[in-house]
Amino acid sequence: MTTTAQGGCLCGGVRFEATVTDEISICHCETCRRWTGGPMMAVHPTAAVEGETLTWFRSSDWAERGFCSRCGASLFYRLTELADDVVIAAGGFDDPTVFNRLTREIFIDEKPGFYDFEGDRPRMTGAEAIAEFTGTEEQTA
Repeated sequence: MTTTAQGGCLCGGVRFEATVTDEISICHCETCRRWTGGPMMAVHPTAAVEGETLTWFRSSDWAERGFCSRCGASLFYRLTELADDVVIAAGGFDDPTVFNRLTREIFIDEKPGFYDFEGDRPRMTGAEAIAEFTGTEEQTA
């Protein structure tokens, strides 16, 4: 089942509306951890994004991260080859309670030992995730 959800950054300079399910995924790669201060909990929606303070930072040869240039909120991730396919940080939604199913973890081989998420779900290494998303063996998100 899908629903429409809204969200944005801390200062309101970036807003989005997305068609989402109740699923989230988690990335444990070093880049996501540096970007968010922990694992990136993300939603893979169909979204409309707008805002005059939206800035994109190229974080690797194949990916970009979107944030508000005024308040610094980390909001989006996208593959450069699929610029219309935006992944949204789950914490950026106005009402994150619509997400109640953790369905996948990626870059499990880069997860630090000081946290774990309970439950059974697919857990992919970085190489497995890269191969699925890009068809390459590159190791940096």
